[in-house]
Amino acid sequence: MTRLEQLKRHLHPGRVYRRADLAQWSRSVDRHARALVDEGVLQKLRNGLYYYPKASVFGRVPPDELDLVRTFLKEDDFLLTSPNAYNALGLGTTQLYNRRVVYNHKRHGQFTLGGMPFEFRRKPRFPKRLTEEFLLVDLLNNLSELAEDPAAVRERARAKAKELDAARLRRAARDYGKVATRKFFEQALSNAA
Repeated sequence: MTRLEQLKRHLHPGRVYRRADLAQWSRSVDRHARALVDEGVLQKLRNGLYYYPKASVFGRVPPDELDLVRTFLKEDDFLLTSPNAYNALGLGTTQLYNRRVVYNHKRHGQFTLGGMPFEFRRKPRFPKRLTEEFLLVDLLNNLSELAEDPAAVRERARAKAKELDAARLRRAARDYGKVATRKFFEQALSNAA
């Protein structure tokens, strides 16, 4: 059995690998990675980042976004979201965006991973999972970037704030909101009381 075949035995369909992951099973990692890409076993997503495509009846399945970001960042401490998540708040936002936002502690900037655009934003704090309160705060934080009528969205956000748990919304605004966002929710929640 050749060293390349030995390396292949360690790979699993649907997984994303860093060059360092492959190096533990190969002495000539760059040559072997190039050979596996040429064979179609691996797909190069970015320098040092590879994907072993999983096959389905419809063709190759793209990498799981969470696994892709986790491998790229080399950690689990991040929050993956999209401006499309705001549409679930019921505020009349209807635009669809081909953009994923990754709140994290390490990277900042635009990156294309596996042909998909990701915007990495380095933040000191972010929640472990998406909540309605966080989404509402995040919507107001990023309102200038959206293709929506800001005045209409603010008015609907003010009404939505009265429907949510006031203590959790205040905490989310305090922990994750910009100064203007915190002031907006202080005013909206004080008027509701």
